[in-house]
Amino acid sequence: MGEPAQPAPRSNGDRSPWNWLLIVPIVVPLIPVLYNVIEPKLFGFPLFYWLQLAFIALGVATTTLVYQMTKRRSAPAAPSAAKGGES
Repeated sequence: MGEPAQPAPRSNGDRSPWNWLLIVPIVVPLIPVLYNVIEPKLFGFPLFYWLQLAFIALGVATTTLVYQMTKRRSAPAAPSAAKGGES
């Protein structure tokens, strides 16, 4: 009957400010002024169609950037005895 165990301290987990950047690929396609025209055409496709592909590229690039900036770095590996350690 000792002291009650204290809960482990909570970490902030994924509460990085970089996560706010994920709003950009959601909001940008919702701005109709960007694609409410027919010209210019790219390879015969009106602006609306190739801009949709650009929005996909924006989403992929943003997600990749946020992932790279927020992933947890693993601790450096300790030297292994299997690598021919000292005898």
